[in-house]
Amino acid sequence: MSVAQLTLDPAYPIAPVDPRLFGSFVEHMGRCVYTGVFEPGHPKADADGLRTDVLELVRELGVTTVRYPGGNFVSNYRWEDGVGPVDRRPRRLDLAWRSIETNAFGLNEFMRWATAAGVEPMMAVNLGTRGVDDAAALVEYCNLPEGTALSDRRREHGVSKPHDVRLWCLGNEMDGPWQVGRMTAREYGRLASRAGAAMKKVDPSIELVACGSSNADMPTFAGWEATVLEEAYDQVDYVSLHTYYDPEKDDPASFRASAYGLDGFIDDVVATADHVRAKLRKRKRINLSLDEWNVWYQSRFTEPEDRGIEETPALIEDDYTATDAMVVGNLLISMLRHADRLSIGCQAQLVNVIAPIRTRAGGPAWRQTIFHPFSHTARLARGTVLRTAVTAPTMTTGRYGDVPVVDAVATHDPETGALAVFAVNRGTEPVRLDLDLRAFPKHRPGRHVWLAEGATTEPLEQTGGATVNLPPLSWHALTFEEQR
Repeated sequence: MSVAQLTLDPAYPIAPVDPRLFGSFVEHMGRCVYTGVFEPGHPKADADGLRTDVLELVRELGVTTVRYPGGNFVSNYRWEDGVGPVDRRPRRLDLAWRSIETNAFGLNEFMRWATAAGVEPMMAVNLGTRGVDDAAALVEYCNLPEGTALSDRRREHGVSKPHDVRLWCLGNEMDGPWQVGRMTAREYGRLASRAGAAMKKVDPSIELVACGSSNADMPTFAGWEATVLEEAYDQVDYVSLHTYYDPEKDDPASFRASAYGLDGFIDDVVATADHVRAKLRKRKRINLSLDEWNVWYQSRFTEPEDRGIEETPALIEDDYTATDAMVVGNLLISMLRHADRLSIGCQAQLVNVIAPIRTRAGGPAWRQTIFHPFSHTARLARGTVLRTAVTAPTMTTGRYGDVPVVDAVATHDPETGALAVFAVNRGTEPVRLDLDLRAFPKHRPGRHVWLAEGATTEPLEQTGGATVNLPPLSWHALTFEEQR
C-alpha cells in the first residue's frame, strides 16, 4: 500500500472559516421550487405550503446562505409578479427554461422559507431585461422599514418588518450566449456600476456580487472579469465564479481531480482582481463568490429549445454515486483552502435539480450521496483553516497532468480546541495516510466518518486515529479533541 503524509501546525493559518462558504441555491428551474421546497397539499406541508420534510433535511445539511431566484431564470424575471395576493399573480413564460411560471411562490414566500430554514437570503436582480430602476426598487421593497411607496406595499402584502437582505447578485452569467439580455463586458460593467450605486443609495449596508465569466472555459474568461471590475470596482464587493464538473466530459482521472482544476480557477480570478486593484490604485480587495458549483452530468442535458413548454418540468435530476460525493467533498476542500479570498459558496441546486436533496411529488424526500460530505464539512469546519503540507503519490490525468492522489485540508477552533481534517483519495488504489500531529500534542483522536465507492452510499463512522487507511475513491472527515 502506498503512503501519504499530512503535516498540520496551528502556526500556519490561512483564514477564518466563513459560514457563507456553505451556501446553496434555489432557482425557479425544474422541480427545485414546485414539489421541491414548496408543495401545498403535501402531507408534510405547513400552512404556507412549505415541505417540512425538506426543511428538516436543509437544516441537517447545514446550509447557511441561499441564492435566489436564479440563475438563468432571473434574467427575464419580474419580481413584482411574485408578490401580493396569489390569485392575482400572472402566469408567465420563463424564457430561460421554456416553462410556465405560475408565481405561486415568490419573494415573500421565499423569505418565509429562508426564516424557517434558518438561512441567509442572497438575492439576485434582473440585469438582463431590466436595469437600474428595478434593482433599486427591489432593495427598497425588501429593506426599508416603512414610509415609502414600495416599503409600504410590502407592509400591505402582510410583511411588516423588512427582509433586511444583505447580499445581492448583480445579474447572472451575463456573458453567456444562452442568457436573456447577454451583453459585452463593458456594457455589463457599466450597468452593474450604475445599478450597484443606486442600490447602495437605497441601503448603503448591502454587499454586491458582480458577475464573472460563466465558467473558466469561456472565451471571455479573465478579460471579462478585468473589464467588469475596471468599470464597477468601487461599487462591488465580490466577483462571482461558476463551475460544474461532468463525470462524462473528460477521462475518469481528470473528473476525480476536479478540485485541482478549481484551485487553478480560483487562483486565476484572484490574480485578475488583484491586477485591476493595482491598475486602479485601490486599497479595497475584491473577494470571490463561488455561487454556482457542483457535479453535473451536463453532457446528458437537453437544451430548452428541444423541449415543449411545460409547467414544472423535471430537469437535470441527476443520480449521484459515491465517487461523485468524493469529488464534491474534494471541491469543499479546495474552497476551504482558499478561505482567505473565497468568502461565499453556493452549491447548485438545493432540491431535485442536480441536488443533494431529492423529492417525489406527494411522496418522500431523501438524501443523495453528495449530501454527506457537505453536511459533515459544514458541521465540523470551524475556527481557522490551516495551511497543510501533503506528500502523496501522484496519478496521471488527461486534463491536469500529474496530480497528487491524496488531497486534504484542516480547520482548528482555538476556542474549543476542536481539530478537523478532511481528506480524499482520488486514486483507484488504497493509500495509507499518516498524520503528523506533533504541533497538537494534547489532541486525541475522535471520530472518523468516510464514504467510498463500492462500500456504501451512506457514510460509515468509526474511531479515528493518526494513521488512516483511505480506500480507493473515498472521502473522509476526522476529528481530534484537545485534552484540557
